[in-house]
Amino acid sequence: MTIYLDYQATTPLAPEAFDVMAPLLRDQFANPHSPHRPGRAAAAQVELARTEVAQLLPGGGRLLFTSGATEALNIAIQGAPPGGIVTIATEHAAVLDTALAQRSKGREVTILPVGPDGLVDMDAAEKAIRPGVALVAAMLVNNEIGVIQPVAGLAELAHAAGALLLCDAVQGYGRTDIPADADMIAISAHKIHGPKGVGALWLRDGVSLEPSIHGGGQEQGLRSGTLSPALCAGFGVAARLMRERAGADRAHVEMLWDRAQTLFSGWTLNGSADSRYHGNMNLRRDGVDGARLLSDCRNVAFSLGSACASGSGRPSHVLRALGLSDRQARGSVRIGFGRYTTLAELEDAAVIMNEAAAVQAAP
Repeated sequence: MTIYLDYQATTPLAPEAFDVMAPLLRDQFANPHSPHRPGRAAAAQVELARTEVAQLLPGGGRLLFTSGATEALNIAIQGAPPGGIVTIATEHAAVLDTALAQRSKGREVTILPVGPDGLVDMDAAEKAIRPGVALVAAMLVNNEIGVIQPVAGLAELAHAAGALLLCDAVQGYGRTDIPADADMIAISAHKIHGPKGVGALWLRDGVSLEPSIHGGGQEQGLRSGTLSPALCAGFGVAARLMRERAGADRAHVEMLWDRAQTLFSGWTLNGSADSRYHGNMNLRRDGVDGARLLSDCRNVAFSLGSACASGSGRPSHVLRALGLSDRQARGSVRIGFGRYTTLAELEDAAVIMNEAAAVQAAP
């Protein structure tokens, strides 16, 4: 049986989310945008889910369901008012690639550096975020190294310059505080034990975007297309569980983190040891090749970085931004754990990984 330690790529579906989704997929299949009784019943499920998801976000805003965080980030970046874009070198490709696509259309794009700890250079940010910038995009919890960025400080700089702050909260939603002064927030269901295929974009009241796709005008005209009541309902239940189980989940992750530091004591942690989410360990070890280690540890599911880019063969852009060499980046692995990870699983995985790493590193 495989031990699953890849919680940043996706999380196991909560049984409660599956239970609410099944009848909506099988029996209550009406289009939620139809005016008849079954359609209105399906729409009610969507609105209940919208309320649940929004409870973990700041007040004074509206929530749009999307197909995932990538679409949410694209809607926010492409639809932002004209002007420059400032983002960070360690952002997810959904932000960096979309920002660079906007550069090709004539928008000025500035990519801020980070230090060896993975934290953004705030002096560089202060110089770059100036009048004429329309959007600042920053990830709250980095998906590869778990570092928590000073998003509140970036929001202050953005607002002083007349810009909007877009927060990619995919990895932080339900796990750490989301800055109340963000203007837009992108989240995803499958990172919080919900289903794949649904995410959301939260917009502060008064924030206006241009739609990037057109059609039936659903989701307040910004995201045309038929919603899946089942996916939305699963997202809503997953969000409710994140709220109700916040204390227990946090305590469980802290216990695993404390034990993991001992189990992987021969490894070096990538990124800040202090400003980070403890369910993410990005580690490196001299003499180890991550891809080979992954092959040697077939009964442990961990990763080499972002699931979106891990098959490219290129060193992680996040680790390179920290100043790591190609060799160090390729010798790094990401271990992610959470609600359903047991201590025994973590301990067994550490034995397997450490033994394989020792063989590789042997002279």
